[in-house]
Amino acid sequence: MDDLYHPYSLGSLQLANRFVFPPIKLGYGTPDGRVTDRQLQFYRRIAADGPAIVTLEPAAVTPDGREHPKQLCVHLEESAPELGKIVDVVHAEDRLACLHLNHAGAAANPKAAGGPPWAPSPIRCPTTGQESKPLGEDEIAKIVAGYAAAARKAAQAGFDLIEIQAGHGYLVSQFLNGKTNQREDRYGKDRLLFAREILASVREGAPKLPFLIRVSGDEMSPEFGIAREDLAPFLDLAQAEGAVAVHAGMGSSCFSPPWYFHHGSLPEKPQLEALSWLRQQVSLPLIAAGRMGRKERAAEILEQGRADLLALGRPLLADPDLIGKWRAGREQEVLCCGYCLQGCLHRLKSGEPLGCNLNPETGSPPLDKSAAPRTVLVVGGGPAGMSAALHLSRRGHRVTLVEKNDRLGGQFTLAWQAPGKQPMRDGLKGLRRAVEDSGVTIHLDTIAHQALARKVQPDLVVWAAGALPKTPEIPGLDRQNAFPAVALLDGTREVRGPRVLVIGAGRSGLEVAEMLGREGHQVVATKRTDPVGGLMEAITRKLALKRIDQLSNVTLMPHTTVKAFADDSVELEQDGVMKTLESFQTVVLATGMTPATGPESGFRDSAPAIETIGDAREVRDIFTAVHGGYRLARSY
Repeated sequence: MDDLYHPYSLGSLQLANRFVFPPIKLGYGTPDGRVTDRQLQFYRRIAADGPAIVTLEPAAVTPDGREHPKQLCVHLEESAPELGKIVDVVHAEDRLACLHLNHAGAAANPKAAGGPPWAPSPIRCPTTGQESKPLGEDEIAKIVAGYAAAARKAAQAGFDLIEIQAGHGYLVSQFLNGKTNQREDRYGKDRLLFAREILASVREGAPKLPFLIRVSGDEMSPEFGIAREDLAPFLDLAQAEGAVAVHAGMGSSCFSPPWYFHHGSLPEKPQLEALSWLRQQVSLPLIAAGRMGRKERAAEILEQGRADLLALGRPLLADPDLIGKWRAGREQEVLCCGYCLQGCLHRLKSGEPLGCNLNPETGSPPLDKSAAPRTVLVVGGGPAGMSAALHLSRRGHRVTLVEKNDRLGGQFTLAWQAPGKQPMRDGLKGLRRAVEDSGVTIHLDTIAHQALARKVQPDLVVWAAGALPKTPEIPGLDRQNAFPAVALLDGTREVRGPRVLVIGAGRSGLEVAEMLGREGHQVVATKRTDPVGGLMEAITRKLALKRIDQLSNVTLMPHTTVKAFADDSVELEQDGVMKTLESFQTVVLATGMTPATGPESGFRDSAPAIETIGDAREVRDIFTAVHGGYRLARSY
């Protein structure tokens, strides 16, 4: 494991360590291709005592290959000096800068690309919902020329190396793949031809810059993913043409997004098998990408010889100091990424910039010390309260945190218990540890009251008391064994079976339905308005529904309202049709939350200023709570 932190030779390059930051879309730029201060802050923070190679977010070689309207540009006349700004901040931290070149092909976003996507043959990409047009040879020539122009700009901007995207179901992979390349011309008869022209074009544009290739070890789509017999010749070609490394991810952007984004609920075995296969195909150094943010797993990958370098993307979003903490043996202090996609991918798909559930400082300048330190009382130790206490303390305020339960975490302690979300537990542990080590005075099992406020004498009270479950008004509900979902998750109530009704199959209700189904209960879950799981991150929801579909003992009833409970039956209305079901032994209420009341007027008068944050202000999610605490700290 110690070898990870020692210098490493990659071709002609000397790396500071064996870590690589992979290309991650940020959404921090401008539509006209200008680099922003937020991008510079982001890459500066990643590079500081960070991975040896910092790869910038994907840059489309031509406008019609873009995936995001705020994606980095390399096709504009001013792209070289703009990209050079990022190179400079990376070099200032003594790290190498890599430009990732791509054309999304069928996965391009029409709103960003300015028109329908292009591909070797007509392909319908489920991710975008668009069907691509087949490229003519003139369009192919323009894209190939775009790679040469992009490579020249990379050299002009001062990059140390170039990465060519040839995997994940993007354009190069689409040409290599016999399932997506159905052409009858020379690009179909020789499916290596496009890739060969791309490599030659990049070498022509930047003959002195080393290059590496990015591939999917397995696109995890039997119907549309590239077969190994189609990928192997490209690996041979790249090695023969002088590639210095193979950067191996998984999945396809169109046909297997959960694997492309390495969702935390997926098994690890397919990735290990893919790395082993790649090791047999090439003698080049391998970079393993995807869920490498746990020290034990990283060590295992290296010790088994499956890879030579490790790519850390989302783990460095959550904790940019991860590498230093690992090196110093302080891994218990790491804010571990939960691989939930909620703060990163979910926001990008919604048109917002990249963020992180755990790290609200992503892309922001470092917190400075307050010019007027205050005495602060934070009431509530959930995500919002912990975040506020942590960041107020870092600004130099004297902070006391009060939590009524015997541990910090609030509803964060419940979130990781849902199926497929276990990796989130490590993030909670890291956040707790950060608060405990920050100098905050913590009182557990303590109710906030006026006497405590008089003792602390705060200048500021931060009310982060969370939310309480809503109870629907349904005739006969009071005669049922009914309780809120949070009572099930925190262990204060137990389910009696075999039949369980879950009212409210939204985010938490869908997770409870799956959990109880896996335990063997006969579960019916209803949803009155939105589609089931409507507020969940899209990939998480898709995976949950796929798992539930395999449970014959779980029935989902969308567009259904529970009307009344009788002694031996339940009346429901689904799409305007009345239905009667036999009675249930337990009713779990996942019908939403409402902000907790308070503080009382006397408590409110105990401090000159009071702020309400998190679910106590508006019931949202962990991301909103953590970021709300951080924004409050910045304002004081």
